[in-house]
Amino acid sequence: MNLFEESKKYIPGGVNSPVRAFGSVGGEPVFVQKSKGAKIYDVNGKEYIDYVCSWGPMILGHTDDDVVNSICEQAKLGSSFGAPTELELRLAKKVVELFPSIDMVRMVSSGTEAVMSAIRLARGFTKRDKIIKFEGCYHGHSDSLLVKAGSGALTFNQPSSPGVPSDFAKYTLIAQYNDIDSVKNLFKENKNEIACVIVEPVAGNMGVVLPEDNFLEDLRKVCDENEAILIFDEVITGFRLSEGGAQKYFNVMPDLTTLGKILGGGLPVGAYGGKREIMEYVSPVGPVYQAGTLSGNPLAMAAGFKTLDKLCADGFYSALREKSEYLWKGFAKNLEKLGINFCFNKIESMGCLFFTNEKVNSFSTAVKSDTKLYAKFFHEMLKRGINLAPSQFEAMFVSAAHTDNELDITIKAHFESLKAVL
Repeated sequence: MNLFEESKKYIPGGVNSPVRAFGSVGGEPVFVQKSKGAKIYDVNGKEYIDYVCSWGPMILGHTDDDVVNSICEQAKLGSSFGAPTELELRLAKKVVELFPSIDMVRMVSSGTEAVMSAIRLARGFTKRDKIIKFEGCYHGHSDSLLVKAGSGALTFNQPSSPGVPSDFAKYTLIAQYNDIDSVKNLFKENKNEIACVIVEPVAGNMGVVLPEDNFLEDLRKVCDENEAILIFDEVITGFRLSEGGAQKYFNVMPDLTTLGKILGGGLPVGAYGGKREIMEYVSPVGPVYQAGTLSGNPLAMAAGFKTLDKLCADGFYSALREKSEYLWKGFAKNLEKLGINFCFNKIESMGCLFFTNEKVNSFSTAVKSDTKLYAKFFHEMLKRGINLAPSQFEAMFVSAAHTDNELDITIKAHFESLKAVL
């Protein structure tokens, strides 16, 4: 049976999230059966060294024994109660302890839900309607945020979506990443109307794009000057760059933070948190309503707490950095040997090779990448047992489970694959 063709009869496009369909790279998606450590295995038994890591959360590697055991032990006690648990309190206290800007946190079930809720809270708290986002940054698929989005929307050349009412979209203002003047101009043109600025502190949904010098600091300053809320979308960078996220890494404090991915140890989870005075505007304490039956569900809380516990162990991030730098240096040497000038952006355990000779520091430079060439490269790597994101505009992730041997195999495959397509 062709699983992809069969799936298309019952699931739109055969997938439950668009980028999985291999639409921008061609061919048929790999159907995964199991995983362990740094590897995934397809339904035919073929193994791949994985750098998608479930789009980021598997920072410990797949099916970490301690995380799996915590899920199994909790499953015996119950998977959902729709009632408060000590587990959600323990995880909330851990998040507040680790993230310097968070005084209180509310658990939800996805990154999309976290961002949607944070935006609603910012609007309710400031009593303003307009928001600023950045072209190419992806913040989930809620209506207000699918305007000029990244990730899967960018992959399919649809930076906005039918079904989003124009009345919603008009409240979303678009700035350019790493261009503080574009933000200042929007504030001037919409004086006292902007509730918040939302940004990925490191953009991870148009490839990996780093903030340039003082960009985040300037955003903080502009928001303060205009009494607007600064939201860091740390769904990807939270616990990935450091145990305190990008805000600790860059020492820039937002008013609100959204979290996801790693926080659930691979299970569906999200969260938003921030200053106490803002968070106490959320129901049942305040007037801004948000609810969810599975919010704080015990399976995700157990997995998340065990994951964060392991991330906080002495030396975890230095060891992960060492693995990542070994891989990134190997890639750089390959590009040098082949005389290729392609842009490679990296930070800690996140990286992205852009198939363009230009520096990539914004959406407009990212989209100059040769996506057809990336598609060929992707399939050459896949043929050699290396699983990358099926899109030029996504990050690759290194996990703690990647071994030196697996990194060496990857570097060799990277060289051979680039040579084959060029």
